[in-house]
Amino acid sequence: MRMDLTVQQLRAVVEVADAGGFTTAAQRLHLAQSSLSRTVAEVERKVGVALFERTTRRLVPTAEGVEFTRIAREVLASFDAGLRHFTGFLAGTRGHVRVATLPSLAAILLPPVIARYRRELPDVELSIEDCLSEEVLARVRAGAVDLAVTVVGEPPDDLEVQPLAADECCCVFPPGHPFADAENLSWQRIQGEPFIAFSPGSSIRPLVDHALAEAGVAPGHTIEARNIAAVAGLAAAGLGVSAIPGLVLPLVAFAGLRSLPLDGPRAERTIALVRDPSRPRPRAVAAFTEALLQARDRGDGLPAHTRWLTRRGSDRPSTAARPASGSGRRTPPA
Repeated sequence: MRMDLTVQQLRAVVEVADAGGFTTAAQRLHLAQSSLSRTVAEVERKVGVALFERTTRRLVPTAEGVEFTRIAREVLASFDAGLRHFTGFLAGTRGHVRVATLPSLAAILLPPVIARYRRELPDVELSIEDCLSEEVLARVRAGAVDLAVTVVGEPPDDLEVQPLAADECCCVFPPGHPFADAENLSWQRIQGEPFIAFSPGSSIRPLVDHALAEAGVAPGHTIEARNIAAVAGLAAAGLGVSAIPGLVLPLVAFAGLRSLPLDGPRAERTIALVRDPSRPRPRAVAAFTEALLQARDRGDGLPAHTRWLTRRGSDRPSTAARPASGSGRRTPPA
């Protein structure tokens, strides 16, 4: 049986039940008593049963009226909650922001931005999906996420790209390695060295491969690993040196590795905010975008060998103190 009842009719029945009569209920709803009485009678006609027993003093809900009122309360609570959520969605204070990113960015770059964002908009849900670089842009194009924070080379024509930061490659090695006594390090020094490489699909692999090729360097025996911790563990065991960008260095600190930036050529990644301009951008998503850009423009603290970029992609200093190039200082704690 279909019953076409309005929200106003449900509110009328609940208010009459709570007030125990039409007079008080009409006052609370700012309606004429006769109008409220007709509304309740119309509901009873539609449901086919009496919801109230009418006496000379007050209205008493029937058994059917008690059950109907219970259901009406649940419907109204859900309706009101949905409207509050939608109002917040329109204002940008509620909603769901989905971000695809690389594991190192999810662990190092984004947490301070997310913490500030959550303090300002605590009711917005956030989903951070960390995946390999080849998967990140695919998720943006598929609409599976609202935006991405990832490494970009040649900017894609179909996506909006806003540069955020850059990090340079450093060589990592165990403390007892001959590189530990060096004041500076070039890619040429890796010639013939056993090497721990990131597997294809990582944003680091093409960066390192390009730098090695440009320097005309061929490492020695190479072991590939996909996971950052695995690369660090293999290097710490003396199985080879590796090349790691600045935002990844804090994630390998557990292995006690030392690091030096690599020069000649200088190799660095550009990290950018990426979104599909053809898709709608809810206000909560726009607010998260702005939070990232404000962190960049403020020059919030970043790890060593990492810097913010201005809106035009040039350098902007981070507020974090960083060791001088070639210092050989141990990587900062994660």
